Amino acid sequence: MRRVAEFAGRWFAVLVVLGGVAGLLAPAAMAPVAQHIPLFLGIIMFGMGLTLRGRDFALVARRPWAVLIGVVAQFVVMPLAAWAVGGLFGLTGMALLGMILVGAAPGGTASNVIVHLGKGDTALSVTMTAVSTLLAPLVTPALILWLADETLDIAFGDLFVSIVQVVLVPVLAGLVLRAVAGRFVERLLPYLPLVSVTGIVVVVAGIVAANAETVLGTGLLVALAVVVHNLFGLALGYGAAKVARLDRAARRAVSIEVGMQNSGLAASLAATHFTPAAALPAALFSVWHNLSGSALATLWARRSGVRG
Repeated sequence: MRRVAEFAGRWFAVLVVLGGVAGLLAPAAMAPVAQHIPLFLGIIMFGMGLTLRGRDFALVARRPWAVLIGVVAQFVVMPLAAWAVGGLFGLTGMALLGMILVGAAPGGTASNVIVHLGKGDTALSVTMTAVSTLLAPLVTPALILWLADETLDIAFGDLFVSIVQVVLVPVLAGLVLRAVAGRFVERLLPYLPLVSVTGIVVVVAGIVAANAETVLGTGLLVALAVVVHNLFGLALGYGAAKVARLDRAARRAVSIEVGMQNSGLAASLAATHFTPAAALPAALFSVWHNLSGSALATLWARRSGVRG
């Protein structure tokens, strides 16, 4: 089982792509999964909580500037880029809303692994993910309602409750369990990638299946918008960290944290409060950002001795 978990972690991006392909090839079988996205996300976030410890937040006190720059970039660059890119590509309705949902989400669950592989500042990455996740119940609904309020008929409180239920409660539960049963959790850690990867692959397959006709019709345009959105996040995140005079490892961490979103949360909000079509950008983003993040990490790892 441990080898299977290691395999899943190593080939995460490929498995996510295969999940999307499965959704296209067997839409009738996979589409019902979309109804259970909040459950799968809750399981994924619980696993994320198990990987955290109280000391992961100590970096906020030791290096507040780096954390602040990263988190502000996270919640400024990606939401505004989503709105701008969506408008640039002429997206409207649920497609544009889906872009905004992705942009307003906190850092992605796989970002820490990508930063580690890319020789970045893993401690900063973990802290940024944790802080942005804890802020998400307040910040994410505010951003969504600000950027897409003309198209929405939903209250801030509804979004807040959903994010608390599927993100904050599972993460805190995992954090508490590790604090009280550390030795037991330590034995589980090598197997957690299998849980996370399986959950994300199933979510992607379900969303793609529920939107199979849209993917085959206008999916290419949305996919291009998603690619540009992600590349903007990676580039502008790195640029913001460089302007703030953070070191190279920290710049890499901020770049990945900003560019890789918790697309599972975006999909969950879309499935719970809107339509399956609003979840399509999240599914495509989940596929693409794992590919681009892995490619960038490989490039950085090979240039680890090069300045910049």
